[in-house]
Amino acid sequence: MLKRLISTLLILLMLPISAAWADEYADALSLFKNAGESGSLLHSAYGYALFPKIGKGGVGIGGAHGKGRVYEQGKHIGDASMTQVTVGLQLGGQVYSELILFEDERALKEFTNGNFEFGADANAIAITAAAGAQAGTTGTSANVSAGKKDAKTAGGYRKGVAVFTVAKGGLMYEASVGGQKFSYKPR
Repeated sequence: MLKRLISTLLILLMLPISAAWADEYADALSLFKNAGESGSLLHSAYGYALFPKIGKGGVGIGGAHGKGRVYEQGKHIGDASMTQVTVGLQLGGQVYSELILFEDERALKEFTNGNFEFGADANAIAITAAAGAQAGTTGTSANVSAGKKDAKTAGGYRKGVAVFTVAKGGLMYEASVGGQKFSYKPR
């Protein structure tokens, strides 16, 4: 009887956590759907990877990490994580959401095989206001947001991939070069 009561309590305690986690993905997806170019490209994308929360920080040498989900034609097919190491002029920390769009099946397969991406970043983040540009081997992107609810994005596909970010908060200046590694685990 006591075991059953403890099990029931644990299940009840876990429900709000799983609902909050699911809402985090829905909220991030909604934000990108309503944020300019990312919304129109998302509508026609073959698939995408969504990272609702990536934490980043650095003083000269920096790093970032976040977990996300990968979708193929709207269906959740697996989970992903992103780890980044950067070197350059950088100071502070930030949290942001990232959406990676795949134009076709080939681009999605390249991502799920775990390829590296090297990029050059120039960003300025203050609380949830941000302006930034990125250039890398998989594409370019730009973003501006006065706050997380009114983000604007611009960019397009390069080699079948488009990357969009929206600041969630923090205080960071960055002009750095780094490498990103994405790992993928099928569902």
